[in-house]
Amino acid sequence: MGAVLQHAGSVARTRVMLVEDSAVVRGMMRNWLDHLDGVEVVATAQNGQIAIDLVRVAAPDIIILDIEMPVMDGTTALPHLIRLAPGAKVVMASTLTNRNAQISLRALQLGATDYIAKPSFVRDGNAARDEFKAELLRKIEGLGTIDRPHVAEASLQRSGWLPIPAPGTRFSLRKVSPTQPRVLLFGSSTGGPSALGKVFSGLRGRLSRFPVLVVQHMPPTFTALLAEKLSEAAGIDGGEARQNELLLPGRIYVAPGGFHMRLQRVGADTRLALDEGPPINHCRPAVDPLFESAAIIFGPAVLSTVLTGMGSDGARGAVAIADRGGTVLVQDEATSVVWGMPGTTAQIGAAAEILPLEKIAGRISNLIGARSLS
Repeated sequence: MGAVLQHAGSVARTRVMLVEDSAVVRGMMRNWLDHLDGVEVVATAQNGQIAIDLVRVAAPDIIILDIEMPVMDGTTALPHLIRLAPGAKVVMASTLTNRNAQISLRALQLGATDYIAKPSFVRDGNAARDEFKAELLRKIEGLGTIDRPHVAEASLQRSGWLPIPAPGTRFSLRKVSPTQPRVLLFGSSTGGPSALGKVFSGLRGRLSRFPVLVVQHMPPTFTALLAEKLSEAAGIDGGEARQNELLLPGRIYVAPGGFHMRLQRVGADTRLALDEGPPINHCRPAVDPLFESAAIIFGPAVLSTVLTGMGSDGARGAVAIADRGGTVLVQDEATSVVWGMPGTTAQIGAAAEILPLEKIAGRISNLIGARSLS
C-alpha cells in the first residue's frame, strides 16, 4: 500500500501530509493528529516518490518529511515537494544523529521550514515518545495558526504563549541605549538557523570585541553543528557553551540542546551557567533565562536581537533588558518565517527597532561602531 489520500471536509482545517516509511510510526503520528482540534491528515506516504505523486491533490498546509526512506529519501523529495506545493511548510523529521542533523540543517537552507528530532521508539521508551508527541503537536499547531487567527487563539490558550500582534498593530518602541554594547545576544526558533546565518555573515569581521551568545531552539547535536556554521560565517571562534566557561570577546557561545544558558558573576569574571531545569516556554534551551541574566549583569550595555520563531520565548526576557536600559532589536513580520517570538516581543513593548532581516547586521554594526576587518 504505502499511500493514503483523504478528501477534506468543508471545515477549514490545517491540512497535514505524513511522509514516513515506518507504518508503525506513521500510524502513531496519525492517531495523535486525528485527536488534535483544527487538524486533518489529508495524505500519508511511505517514501518521497509517493509523496510527490500525491502532494498536488492532497494540497497540504504542512508536510512532515522523514529523511531516511527507501525508493526516494526526504532530502531528494524536498525540492520537488516545495515546487509542487509552494505554500506548504515542510518539517524535516530524523533520528538524532550527527549525519541527520547535518542533513536537516542543509534542508533548512533548501527551503524546509523546521525540523523535529525523532527518538528511537524501541530504545528510548515511553518518555521519549511522549516528548516527541508533545513537540510534534506544538509544531503542527504553531505552523498551522500563522494564517488562521481563529485557530491561533485556541492554540495560544493551550500553550500559554503570548498573542501574536494583529496586522497593522502600532507598537510603542523603546529608545536605543546610548551606552556602548559590551555583549551581543540572539534568540531564535523556527526559521532561525537560516536567519542567524545571514546576520552572522553580514557581521563577518566585526565581532572581535564582543562576546556573542545565541539561544536557538534545537536539540543536542544540532546546536553543536549550528555553532560551527555560525563561527564560520562570522569569522571568529565559537562552539557550544560549557559549564563555568569564561565569557570572552571575539567568541560565539551557543546554548547546547537540552540546557538553559545563563550568565553569572564569579568574582570579577562573567561565566556561563548551564542547567537541565524544567522547560521554559516549552523550550530547553530557552531565550528568557539568558536575556534576564544578561540584563542583570550588563544593564544598558546589552544589545539583543530576537529573530523569527514560534511562540513567545524571549519576550519577557527582552522586557528585562529594555527595563534596565539595554537595546532590543526584532525581525519584522515580512521576513520572518513565523512572527511569534519577534512579534510578541514588539507587542509586549520591549523593542527599540523592528527591522527586515537584511538590515539587521548593518544596524548592529552601526550600534557597535564596527568596521569590517575582512
